[in-house]
Amino acid sequence: MLLDVQLDARPDQAAARAAELAATGVAGLFTFEGPHDVFLPLAATASHGVDVDLMTNVAIATPRSPMHLAHAAYDLQLMSGGRFRLGLGSQIRPHIENRYGATWSRPAARMREAVLATQAILTAWQDGTRLDFRGEFTKHTLMPPTFVPGPNPHGIAPVLLGALGPLMTRAAGEVADGLLVMPFHSHRHVRERTLPALEEGLAARGPGRPRADFRLYPQAIVAMGSTPEEQAAADRGVGGLLAFYGSTPAYRSVLEVEGWGDLQPELNVLSKTGAVAEMMALVTTRHIETLAVRGTPSECAAELRRRFGDLAERVCCYFPGYDVAPAQLGELVAALRD
Repeated sequence: MLLDVQLDARPDQAAARAAELAATGVAGLFTFEGPHDVFLPLAATASHGVDVDLMTNVAIATPRSPMHLAHAAYDLQLMSGGRFRLGLGSQIRPHIENRYGATWSRPAARMREAVLATQAILTAWQDGTRLDFRGEFTKHTLMPPTFVPGPNPHGIAPVLLGALGPLMTRAAGEVADGLLVMPFHSHRHVRERTLPALEEGLAARGPGRPRADFRLYPQAIVAMGSTPEEQAAADRGVGGLLAFYGSTPAYRSVLEVEGWGDLQPELNVLSKTGAVAEMMALVTTRHIETLAVRGTPSECAAELRRRFGDLAERVCCYFPGYDVAPAQLGELVAALRD
């Protein structure tokens, strides 16, 4: 199993950090929509020839035009020599409306159309066909030759969709090239909720979208340590992220599958008063072991293979709130490949 990890550096430091991470043996690097632009660190990395796969994980699609997404995907596919994947995702209403200043409604329908429109633009450029996409939320029918980059020598970059709930997961299966499984989940949630919804989407794929071309990209929050001190630091970091995710109403379904549904409103109330310590105190070791992957590098590798080995050839891992030494990351890479 191959490992993808987050490129956790601002754009002007991304190439150096990418080279450091690549030296551990990771197969790919991804960025997320955080304090910096999601595309620029990948462009900086690609321009320095770091030999890894690159992916947005995820770029928030709703505030962006599919034309912007298509241009970014085309250019990063070009710069990386065909090693780019465009991961798209939605956001909750307060962020879309109040942070991005965009319109929020029917997120699964909007994301489905964003994927289709981006694919339509990329295909028109690749095949030299007329662009004629007419959707409910966006329309793309004007493409003068001046604005056509021509066929990408490395082909069209895959367009992936991040999802947790059944509607978004079905949309990913129906129209995307792959599913990015939300990192906040449990083994049981993936098997009982994600896979059945994905199967419904895959069954609805049209004849031009071969099911065999679809890829599943599991993600995992990892609390990894080789000593008791390292494990304690990892547990604190991961516990903080789990408390944050768990406080969000949209993620309650994950807790409900495990019989912890009442934890979500309790965390939500505390989050509104800024009681971070109290939130983290509610996250136990059992929660971490169920909702994340916990242990030494070899133990984490064994658990990742148990959860995802029959579903995917690679996994995306997050190490939130604590530092992982390069040597330790290298151990995880080696253990996953054994």
